Amino acid sequence: MPDGLASPSHAPLVDQFGRQVTYLRMSVTDRCDLRCTYCMAERMQFLPKQELLTIEELDRVASAFIRRGVQKIRITGGEPLVRRGMPELIKRLGEYLEHGLDELTLTTNGTLLEQFAELLVQNGVKRINVSLDSLDPKGFEAITRRGKLDQVLAGIDAALDAGLKIKINTVAMKQGNLSELPKMIEWAHGKGMDLTLIEVMPLGDTGEDRIDQYIPLPMVRDKLEENWTLDELPASDANAGPSRYARVKETGGKLGFITPLTNNFCAGCNRVRVTCTGRIYMCLGQDDHIDLRAALRESADPVRALDDCLDRALFKKPERHDFSIKTRGEAPALPRHMSVTGG
Repeated sequence: MPDGLASPSHAPLVDQFGRQVTYLRMSVTDRCDLRCTYCMAERMQFLPKQELLTIEELDRVASAFIRRGVQKIRITGGEPLVRRGMPELIKRLGEYLEHGLDELTLTTNGTLLEQFAELLVQNGVKRINVSLDSLDPKGFEAITRRGKLDQVLAGIDAALDAGLKIKINTVAMKQGNLSELPKMIEWAHGKGMDLTLIEVMPLGDTGEDRIDQYIPLPMVRDKLEENWTLDELPASDANAGPSRYARVKETGGKLGFITPLTNNFCAGCNRVRVTCTGRIYMCLGQDDHIDLRAALRESADPVRALDDCLDRALFKKPERHDFSIKTRGEAPALPRHMSVTGG
């Protein structure tokens, strides 16, 4: 058993609405090698490295959550694979599998996946999410403001060859990739990958107007159903997440829809997010947070201090988020970027 789990178990993490938190999304960096137009500014100012949790501190945070009943951890960023020390962290977290942790996974943009795929598999990772918004090289470069599509596609192929199951996450953009979505769905399903469409979320100033990007996914689905048959899958098939899935009869693959603006999905929320600086956000769409870094660095008893922080955080977990994109020039719902929060 890993050393971090040696102390006795504690009560499960249940909020005041009766929802049990069993899923942690843990960011390891705010840095990214891309600058996607819906995610961050082109000239993004990243955090000083000394503000980030160390690999050892990230491990301690993970173990605290596992002791309290978290069964799934997703490593996020920024782009997590750019974080120095990632091989060590993946190995450490992989040791918790079958010792309280049921699943370890991550979300990546795929640029470094070719070199990390085997390492992930060797340490118990079985499936990952890859964020990809275009299969057109010029379109990909326009959305990411840099980056080479061939590098991402090579990473996806390497991950599939290594035995990883992949889900593609695609942000649907009114001006960006809307006409390309059917092609992307066919491509993903043809390679045995599910694909989930996501609405643009108003987090952080990206230098773009969200009203030019945002399109409600019910409209996208209506358009897809002009040519395809989408058979709704039961909610349990969504793996307790915000995505609602349908089976595309013509391709045989699964298509997910994440709709934070048009269809609030908070009633079954089972997750919290911890940023790379150690802030725990109880809700993606709210700014309330608890500082875990202070508990780690300033307490004489970090284990007890972390537990106290988790208790306070769960008590403050809100019932729901409130996102909207209604007018041109509208300020983002929250000033912090998704890359800082953890995707």
